[in-house]
Amino acid sequence: MKTNQPALLKMVTAAKKASFETAQLGTEVKNKILAAVACELRARSAWILAQNAKDIKAVKASGLSPAMIDRLTLNSSRIEAMARGVEAVANLPDPIGHLISSWKRPNGLKISKVSVPLGVILIIYESRPNVTVDCAALCFKSGNAVILRGGREAFYSNQALVSVFEKILGKFNFSKACVSFVRTTDRKAVDALLKMEEQINLVIPRGGQTLIRKVVRASRIPVVKHYQGICHIFVDQAADLKKAEEIVINAKLQRPGVCNAMETLLVHEKIAADFLPKVGERLKSGACELRTDKLARKYLPWGKPAKPDDFGREFLDKILAVKVVPDMNAAIQHIQTYGSGHTDAILSEDRQAQEQFKQRVDSASVMVNASTRFSDGFEFGFGAEIGISTDKIHARGPMGLEGLTSYKYVVEGNGQIRS
Repeated sequence: MKTNQPALLKMVTAAKKASFETAQLGTEVKNKILAAVACELRARSAWILAQNAKDIKAVKASGLSPAMIDRLTLNSSRIEAMARGVEAVANLPDPIGHLISSWKRPNGLKISKVSVPLGVILIIYESRPNVTVDCAALCFKSGNAVILRGGREAFYSNQALVSVFEKILGKFNFSKACVSFVRTTDRKAVDALLKMEEQINLVIPRGGQTLIRKVVRASRIPVVKHYQGICHIFVDQAADLKKAEEIVINAKLQRPGVCNAMETLLVHEKIAADFLPKVGERLKSGACELRTDKLARKYLPWGKPAKPDDFGREFLDKILAVKVVPDMNAAIQHIQTYGSGHTDAILSEDRQAQEQFKQRVDSASVMVNASTRFSDGFEFGFGAEIGISTDKIHARGPMGLEGLTSYKYVVEGNGQIRS
C-alpha cells in the first residue's frame, strides 16, 4: 500500500487538533475511558487473536526467527496482561497539572512550574503488538495525542488493537484522532512523518538499532533513543551461587527476544569453577548457545569460542556471551567498554561491592541481586512503558507517564512592570 501524502497530513493535522482536546481532559474522564478500553480488550479477545493469527501465518512463511515470532504472538494471557496494564495506567496519579515548584519574587510576582503534556507523539515500532496498547494508554493518560506506526509483521494485530481505542473514544464522544494508526506499511510514510515538525512534538522509535539510527538520521523532530539493550550480569566472588543461578537463567531464558534480557555473563574467577558448570548445564538444557572466552571455556568445554564482536552484541535470541574476569574492576571496565547503558546487574552479598557497582556503572537501570528482566515500566510500577531510553536528556530508563510530560511557567502578578 503506497503512501497517500494528503491523507497522511490530514491524519497528523487531526492528531494535533485532538491533542488540545486531550490536554484538557480531567483525570476522572481519562480513567473512565481507559477502564472501558480494558473491558473492550477482554470482550474482543477472540477477534483480536484471529487478527493476530493472520500476522503469525505471514511471518512464519517469511522465515522470521522463533524469538521474533514470540514477540509478535498474542494469546489470551497476553491480552489479559494488556488489559491489566491499561487498568494500572488508569490507577496511576495524573501527571498533568502537577505543581512542580513555586516561588515568589521580591517584586511580588508568583512563579509556578506546572506539568503539561508534550502534544503529539509519534511512536515507530516493530513486532510487539502490546506496544500499541501500552503506548496508547500512557499517551492518553498523560494528555497527549499519539500516532502509532507499527511494523508490517504486526499490521492486522495493531489495527485491531487501535480499533478498540477508537470504539471507546467514539462512545465517549471524543476525537478518535487522540489515538491514530498509520494504515500503510510503505516506509515512505515514516520519512514523511519525520519531516512534520510543526505538527509532531516527539518521536519514540522502538525496535532494532537499524530502525532507530534511521529515524535519528531522518528526523527533524526530537527523538528519544534506545539503540541497544546489551545487558550484563556480573557474578561476584561474594555471590549467593544458588540465588545467582536462578537469576541468570531467568535473565537469559525467560524471554530472550526482548531488550532487557541478559546478553553477556561476567563471572569472577574465584567462583567460576563452582558456578559455571552448574549454570552452564541449565543454559544448555534450555537450548542456549554459549560463546565463551578462553577462561570460561575451561569450565564450559561445549561452549563456542567467542569472537571479538560477541561482546557488545545484542543477540535477542538464546545466545549468551560468557567471560571470566579477575575482579569487579575488570567487570566494570568491560561494561563501560561494551555496554549500551540500558541495564546491568551485580550479584553479590558484599555490601561494599554492591555500592561500588551502583556508583560506577552508569546505566539507565542498575540492578543488585535481581534479574535484568525487571527493567520494565510495568515492573517499576509505571503501569506500562512507552519505551526504554538510554539517553540522559529529558527521559532515561523505562519511560512512564512523567516521561511524556513537559512543563510551563505560570507567572501571576498584580500590575508589575519591568523597569
